[in-house]
Amino acid sequence: MSLINTEVKPFKAQALKAGKFIEVSEADLKGKWSVVFFYPADFTFVCPTELEDLADNYAEFQKLGVEIYSVSTDTHFAHKAWHDTSDAVKKINYTMVGDPTHLLSRNFDVLIEADGIADRGTFVIDPAGKIQIVEINAGGIGRDASELLRKVKAAQYVAAHPNEVCPAKWKEGEKTLAPSLDLVGKI
Repeated sequence: MSLINTEVKPFKAQALKAGKFIEVSEADLKGKWSVVFFYPADFTFVCPTELEDLADNYAEFQKLGVEIYSVSTDTHFAHKAWHDTSDAVKKINYTMVGDPTHLLSRNFDVLIEADGIADRGTFVIDPAGKIQIVEINAGGIGRDASELLRKVKAAQYVAAHPNEVCPAKWKEGEKTLAPSLDLVGKI
């Protein structure tokens, strides 16, 4: 079943944010745009490169009013240890959520049950708490924060302009489409 346009299910989880432990829930994902960024595990290989890329682009996400929540099935304690020891992960200022119970990974349908870890899942959530973008990659394929930024801008544009859609490769400021009978068969 597709998660597009579904509301984020209730959850509570412990997280690391700005060197402190905090509690995060589905309520934190409402009222603003959010990205929930699942990755398999702390202290691994592709994961820190993705998280560092997000950290390097975090200010751009914030300019768009977007909060980032990275999630793995590790605990918030493991996140803290990794944050304190990895040069790449030290750059992170966004929230790192622990999911040792696998509730979030199951809610977002990214849990690899046999391994107890999450797939590389990216979810963009609108201010109403509804999922607008879903992307799931195989474990060996890292994601690109600049492409995620482009998709977030497109989702925000479409939300603000409900009679328009963003074509392939659309970038902010470029022409959009207004679906109509006149366009059928002409693209």
